[in-house]
Amino acid sequence: MAIAAGAGDRVDLAADAGPPTGPYANPDLLPVPVAHRTWTTYNFTALWVGMAHNIPSWTLASGLVALGMDWKQAVLTIAVANLVVLVPMLLTGHAGPKYGIPFPVLARAAFGLRGANLPALVRAAVACCWFGIQTWIGGQGIFVLLDRVFPGDWAAAGRVGGYPWPLWLCFVLFWALELAIIARGMETLRRFENWAAPFVLVGAVVLLVWISVKAGGLGPLLDQPSHLGWGSHFWKVFFPALMGMIGFWSTLSLNIPDFTRFGSGQRAQAWGQSLGLPTTMTAFALLSVLVTSGAQAVYGTKDTTLWDPVALTAKSGSTVGLLYALLTVLIATISVNIAANVVSPAYDLSHLAPKVVDFRTGALITGAVGVLLFPWKLISTPEFYIFTWLGVVGGVLGTVAGVLIADYWIIRRTELVLGELYDPAGRYWYRGGWNWRAVVAFCVGGLLAVGGSYSAPGAGPFPRHGLVPFLKPLADYGWAVGLGSSLLLYTVLMRIARPDGARV
Repeated sequence: MAIAAGAGDRVDLAADAGPPTGPYANPDLLPVPVAHRTWTTYNFTALWVGMAHNIPSWTLASGLVALGMDWKQAVLTIAVANLVVLVPMLLTGHAGPKYGIPFPVLARAAFGLRGANLPALVRAAVACCWFGIQTWIGGQGIFVLLDRVFPGDWAAAGRVGGYPWPLWLCFVLFWALELAIIARGMETLRRFENWAAPFVLVGAVVLLVWISVKAGGLGPLLDQPSHLGWGSHFWKVFFPALMGMIGFWSTLSLNIPDFTRFGSGQRAQAWGQSLGLPTTMTAFALLSVLVTSGAQAVYGTKDTTLWDPVALTAKSGSTVGLLYALLTVLIATISVNIAANVVSPAYDLSHLAPKVVDFRTGALITGAVGVLLFPWKLISTPEFYIFTWLGVVGGVLGTVAGVLIADYWIIRRTELVLGELYDPAGRYWYRGGWNWRAVVAFCVGGLLAVGGSYSAPGAGPFPRHGLVPFLKPLADYGWAVGLGSSLLLYTVLMRIARPDGARV
């Protein structure tokens, strides 16, 4: 199928060729026309500000402190992690403004038209889990704050599955609100993120001002020494924690083309992401530490709930303050959950059955699956959350990122034949729709990245000596191991076992 260059480096389908048809195309998977690629630097920055300002991001620093770090070590770990994950974010995001394609269509170049369902389903499964986690946290926030606003003791209400029934009601209502917004499409999401980002930032600053005034200054946490020091004990925690922090956004490092496909150019996506991701995440981690230090000065250092911004805000006696906090929690959680955890699986599930599942149907499936995965279990302890959940997710998704980056940047030098990404007679069909080289690189990289996963006794689901004991030394570096090994192996396989006809 013929293609024509659009404005600058942006590629569009030829106007006289018509849109691709057949079993591998639907309106949600087709390239965004160049004329409709309008997102600016501000739109991408606002997207990241909105996604980074959420309760799990706030509590990342708390999880690291719970593992023995002081505030400087925690903020440093988060800053380094987000600088590292920005690199694959920019590399995979490049294909969005240039070709206007979402992540699963980009994956077809490496994995094949059918094989792309493998990374798409891996990414979709992770997103469903994250959607459930964020929705549960948002429902908890609504429950805690409304319990303070209205009379009665909601926590003492009848229990269902171990939790008060009003908590389940808040959870379901919040879930329905999220799906109602996403059903209106990507343009609604862009407008929502534009004003949600500054609103949430103002809310966090208001919380800092409130607790600072109440404390008469910031509290003792900034003077608390590290329980790990800066020697060998620190580095044993730092590297697996760093991989966990990278794992927090390793999901978006894959499907960022779902957003950059609407970008007005490479400058917009590159500057928008660079300004939005590492700066916001680091500043938010520092803000959480400052607020918590002030809270400890007011309520005492033994109160373990102070790292939770919802629990902290619930201590306010002001009804207006509680309602404002409730609105901020709603906007913050919706902002990240829709953008990070619904958009991607909606496209991924649409890719699985393009003629049956469209974007909205995929979003509904994501919502249903996300609440059936017991998300409250995944964040039950800092060890389980950071080492088990984030660590394993980062390792697996890093492996996919390695294949995509190798294919797009090393093998193809960013040159794709746009129409053939939808054509079973084209070069990306390989054999039977699968590129075995990508599958081998994914499986080997995934095994090296997470095969040695281990847990301390009682702190996780893995054996103490690792699933595959001799791979245990690699487990603390899962994301890096997965990305590096799959990138190298895929590149070698594509060089020594070139596809039929040598067409790449």
